[in-house]
Amino acid sequence: MMTNPINILLVEDNPADARLIKEVFKDTKTKNRLYVVKDGVEAMAFLNQELEYADIPRPDVILLDLNLPRKDGREVLKELKEDDALKRVPIVILTTSSAEEDIIKTYNNHANCYITKPVDFDQFLKVINSIEDFWLSVVKLPSNLNGD
Repeated sequence: MMTNPINILLVEDNPADARLIKEVFKDTKTKNRLYVVKDGVEAMAFLNQELEYADIPRPDVILLDLNLPRKDGREVLKELKEDDALKRVPIVILTTSSAEEDIIKTYNNHANCYITKPVDFDQFLKVINSIEDFWLSVVKLPSNLNGD
């Protein structure tokens, strides 16, 4: 059983979605720390532990929106999966896009799963709770994401 909190990075530019996801994760049965950044540039600074993120631990799982300002989520995914220090971090695509092209491209770039955000509030809550149930409770995450 994991005793340390699970570190989650949410990359989400929609403040309402980010607030709702924060609320759901605050009330979970799994001990976690949720960090939120609002664009791809900030996500890469966080993941590379640059500037104000120098002392923050790398995440155990990333929830990544695709349609982001400054640097698109597709670019972030590609960069992460090409980086030996970051490629093992599981990435859950959580986006409004249901375009087949996006689904195929993200899986080709080694996303761990693809979830389309429901518009309905109750369904949205169910999706976030299912992410928590699966990724934080069921899945065995590597303790050494650098993979040495």
